[in-house]
Amino acid sequence: MGLLAKLFKALNSDASPWQLAFGIMFGMIMGLTPLLGLHSLLILFGVLFFRINLSTFILSWGVFSAISYLLSATMVGIGESLLSNPNLVATWTLLYNTSIGQLTQFYHTLTLGSLVLSLILSPFILVVSKILIVQYRERLMVWVNKLKIIQFIKGSTLYQLYQALGE
Repeated sequence: MGLLAKLFKALNSDASPWQLAFGIMFGMIMGLTPLLGLHSLLILFGVLFFRINLSTFILSWGVFSAISYLLSATMVGIGESLLSNPNLVATWTLLYNTSIGQLTQFYHTLTLGSLVLSLILSPFILVVSKILIVQYRERLMVWVNKLKIIQFIKGSTLYQLYQALGE
């Protein structure tokens, strides 16, 4: 529940829509792919280095982890077709024979297929989530802030204390 509150706080804050959208996109990649692998470390490094919003990242990671169970057969099929493609066998053999190649774990059908699928979906998720965040801020946030109960809560001393502690 606290994570959801942090998400709404991020949505209502002055954070850039792109910063939030990148959090959703990187969370999607982490959620769809297996956790252990070199790509996971690179994504975590990117999230921390570029100061991506952690609330959106963690929440979308959890949502897309649940979705990955529904898509696992498709992702395995993509990985299997890539690994068994006769034109790519030499590439996979060369990659497997390197230390970095073994760390990537691209010899697993699920790892390769899920990473390929998530990289294909990434630009779409990024743009759609940015549009949805902007639409939320322009339409829904304004409407919610006009509600009497929200104005009452924001006017209370408890909320003012919460705001002061949050800064």
